[in-house]
Amino acid sequence: MVDIGPEADRILVAQLTGEARHHAKWRDLTAAEETAVVAALRELAGARADLLAEVAGILEGTSEGELDEPLVRQAAGLCRAAGADLEAIRAWAEEGRRWRLAGHSPVTA
Repeated sequence: MVDIGPEADRILVAQLTGEARHHAKWRDLTAAEETAVVAALRELAGARADLLAEVAGILEGTSEGELDEPLVRQAAGLCRAAGADLEAIRAWAEEGRRWRLAGHSPVTA
């Protein structure tokens, strides 16, 4: 029997990343927009606050100093608002920094 757990987690991380990035804007979201996106992320994540934290941290760590940093930080903030495990974000942000320094992005890593 093949364990598909880690693969399923990777797929969910990709979906959460795409959803958060898709809805981030170069402006403040309206209250209605933010409420809708946070609800969509919560539904997609289910009870996986750990994966929301991974997405938020990786986005924050890989975007530092980049031109799209404000946009990506908004996407990470949406993950935080959706219930990301706040304690885990710091470690994932550090991992994102390592990826950035190694020339990787969240999409290619």
